[in-house]
Amino acid sequence: MDPYDIMMGLIFVLTPIICWFFTRHDTTMRVPFKDWAKVFHDQRYYLHAIGYIVIIRWKSITDSLNEPIKMQTGHWTEAIYSLEGDFTYHIQKFFLNDGLTTFLNFHYLFIYLFLIYVTTVYFAYSGDRNMTDKVAMNYLLIYALAVPYYLFFNVEVTSSWIPGMDALLYHEGWYSVFYASHDPLDNSVPSLHVAIPFGILLLNYLHVKEQGGTMKEWQHYRYHMFVLWNTVLFTFTILYLGIHWFVDIPLGMLIGGVGALFIHHLQPRIRNDHGSFFKGFNSKKIRQHLLVEGVVCLMIVTCILMAINVQTETIDERVSYQIGPDDSTFEIIQKFQPGMKVHSNVTNLDDSLSIEVVLVKIYDAVPAMENGSIDWNVVRTLGEVETVAPRMTLPLVIEDPMVYHYIMMNNPSEGGSDDVVQVRVINDYHEDVMPNAILLSLPSLWMTGFVVNRLWRLRKEGRSLIDSTPSHLWESE
Repeated sequence: MDPYDIMMGLIFVLTPIICWFFTRHDTTMRVPFKDWAKVFHDQRYYLHAIGYIVIIRWKSITDSLNEPIKMQTGHWTEAIYSLEGDFTYHIQKFFLNDGLTTFLNFHYLFIYLFLIYVTTVYFAYSGDRNMTDKVAMNYLLIYALAVPYYLFFNVEVTSSWIPGMDALLYHEGWYSVFYASHDPLDNSVPSLHVAIPFGILLLNYLHVKEQGGTMKEWQHYRYHMFVLWNTVLFTFTILYLGIHWFVDIPLGMLIGGVGALFIHHLQPRIRNDHGSFFKGFNSKKIRQHLLVEGVVCLMIVTCILMAINVQTETIDERVSYQIGPDDSTFEIIQKFQPGMKVHSNVTNLDDSLSIEVVLVKIYDAVPAMENGSIDWNVVRTLGEVETVAPRMTLPLVIEDPMVYHYIMMNNPSEGGSDDVVQVRVINDYHEDVMPNAILLSLPSLWMTGFVVNRLWRLRKEGRSLIDSTPSHLWESE
């Protein structure tokens, strides 16, 4: 069983316990067992379950585009590194501890999945229809918001770029296969481990404040604090494990904030709490939405196209990895359809140092990562070792379909810290996925435009920015 199966099994077992624990103070909150089926049907919670299935499929489609599109989009890791430097490296080295690493590896995957799935069940169990809607939409829509940034503004994880920084999660044997086949390792900005729980926290706050209450008086305050403290721990975990940059934290909060505002303002309409969904729409209002939201979408698309143009023009200057002395890393080649091939060029950009390269299937590489790092002596036994001399390029052809591969790279230098080798890896999947990537990004662009438009109109009318009342009712109040 892989980590996901085990974690989901634990979640299934712990869900009723958690729901019971956080409703101990007020047992009247609980929906009686005999009413569960009726509530599930009457409140249309089956749509929430469908939403989770949709997002799993959406992520799969997005990930399938991630690698082929990098021929054009490249990545922006060097720009982020120029701003942050070795900040996260110093955090990792200061706190480095085997016990802490084991705990945070578990926390990173388990609590994240736990908050995604159990939060919806908890609010449904405690009879809060509106919050059940909102937290279910939170996962679906915040991921949708992040799609264009993952596809067009790739940033490598810190452990793939900062020399000497350990990949405490991705080079851990038991986790390595799972993450290699589920995480492209360059979807670093923004962090969904921050965005999704922050979205839950903000939705809680908006919900309570609009009703005129306080957080401490809210019946779900205990669960809110549970989410809050785990979110705080996530911000440390993602830096310590060699995954995210510091900038991912505020950007994750920004994405989570946009998603929460979108959900908060749209959910009452979806539930028809103020009449039918389309009540109040007229030609004037439709034109206004099209104009403002269209302008916002156009501005974001322009930024995307400018970013693509920059990366396309600088492809010969692109650096994919920085490998410190006696250090190793890998590039993931995702699975592809039978009859296709992936052509990879691994270029050593150093003027004096050579690197070693081994192409291996991810399942075969597990013995080389049993101790939380890449053991190059074991890697050497897994495949043919190619030496790439300074300023030379190693062409590779990957022909095995439907299998994930690693292009594993090692800097054998045992010199000082200055012996850092820069490497360029360009993979040609022979697919034009740009139209699909643009299409998959449109929901994100529209949601952003909707939030900008909504907040602008609320401010123009002198209303609170957290007022979720549909605009056709403003004049009657």
